Amino acid sequence: MFELALLCLRENRRWLCVELVGATMSVVRSVRARVTLAAIVVAALALGLAAAILAVTVPRALRSQVIDGVEQAVQWQAADARLGTIPADLSTPPGVDFLQIIGPGGQILGNSPQAARAGRLSNLATPQPDRVYSTYGKPGRLASRAPYYIAAMTTQSPRGQVTVYAAEDIAGAEQAIRIFYLLLAFAFPVLLLMVAGGAWAAVGNGLRPVERIRSRLADITASDLGRRVPVPRTDDEIAALATTTNDTLSRMERSAETQRKFVSDASHELRSPIAALCTQLDLALAYPDETDWPEVCRRAREAAHRLSDIIEELLMMARLDAGAVPDRKVVNLSELAAVREGRRVPLMMNLAAGTRVYGSPTQLDRLLTNLLDNADRHAATRVDLSVAVEDGSVVLTVTDDGNGIAPEDRERVFERFIRLKEGRERDTGGSGLGLALAREIAAAHHGTLAIADHSPGARFVARFPLAPLP
Repeated sequence: MFELALLCLRENRRWLCVELVGATMSVVRSVRARVTLAAIVVAALALGLAAAILAVTVPRALRSQVIDGVEQAVQWQAADARLGTIPADLSTPPGVDFLQIIGPGGQILGNSPQAARAGRLSNLATPQPDRVYSTYGKPGRLASRAPYYIAAMTTQSPRGQVTVYAAEDIAGAEQAIRIFYLLLAFAFPVLLLMVAGGAWAAVGNGLRPVERIRSRLADITASDLGRRVPVPRTDDEIAALATTTNDTLSRMERSAETQRKFVSDASHELRSPIAALCTQLDLALAYPDETDWPEVCRRAREAAHRLSDIIEELLMMARLDAGAVPDRKVVNLSELAAVREGRRVPLMMNLAAGTRVYGSPTQLDRLLTNLLDNADRHAATRVDLSVAVEDGSVVLTVTDDGNGIAPEDRERVFERFIRLKEGRERDTGGSGLGLALAREIAAAHHGTLAIADHSPGARFVARFPLAPLP
């Protein structure tokens, strides 16, 4: 039992370690952690460079202040001695503790109040006159552990050659340097922690809108595309991201709605000819002796052709929606139209030369077929087909002399599975895909397809960029 408990404890510790390592790696991989780490590295480099410069310059400046004060005091007192001014009681300037003048025989000619108790301050040799020499040590008989900076200078005076000594306690400067080093050692990690905390908080505050966008996107499903992500009022890149995301969701919603409507309409359109075909065959099989089998076969063949046309148009629609690009080449629209013939009514052609279009021959042929079939169904006496070149464009015009299309319906007829009342009454075999597919093909070839004013009847005008000569 005890061994089992130890085993469980060991496994739990191992599981806890794995979880901690996984959580740590997850945090390290986050943008917030990476930016904070980058800020710490940059701050550490900058602060380290600044600390190194300060660690060199500040102690040097503090020591130089003591040294310069002592040496200046020696030089000033030596200048007075050269002029013959050697008072017995010397006054020390700020920053100098001891000041003393030694005569040619070693006698003390002048002392500051503190130097009187120390005896001779130093035996520092001065080989050359009018030059400052210095050392560190204890001045005279003083029992002091603190180091002093001692400077000396020999000069010629009316009393002979004299030596001026000055000394200053450097313990205060060294203590200030130690305190500075301690402050520097303390400030460096504190500043790094402040930079890390500031970067962590700033990045977290900046990424908070991103997290709201992410959580909202995680809740949006294919059946709930009407929801939108929140747009922050910061007017920055994140606000632009949220706006673009909402625009994308709007396009996806419209696309999904169009897809659902397309599937519904396609199912309805396919169901009708299949139901008609099944009904005809069921009746024929129920009454075989009373059935005109050639007529049944003819009607079945027509229904099968209609199904084939609908499926072919649906497949081409799907390829266009998917952005599929078939093999393209330079196509002469006039040559493509010249092989057409009138069906129910005569077809009158006016075909110009040089009508070059860069595109898919199959798709352009389908566009021309759909426009001519539509015009043939609605024309009263004739259909006119014209292909010309105007202002750098190839213009294809198909005109009929039927009842025409009302202005308010001129865009509706290009919607999928839309058939106006007059078209349904005239022809029950249409699918409502022909004009929609024709416009899709025109758009895929960087062209346009629209209905122009014309009376009587309707005029469809397609424009394509003129292809250059090979």
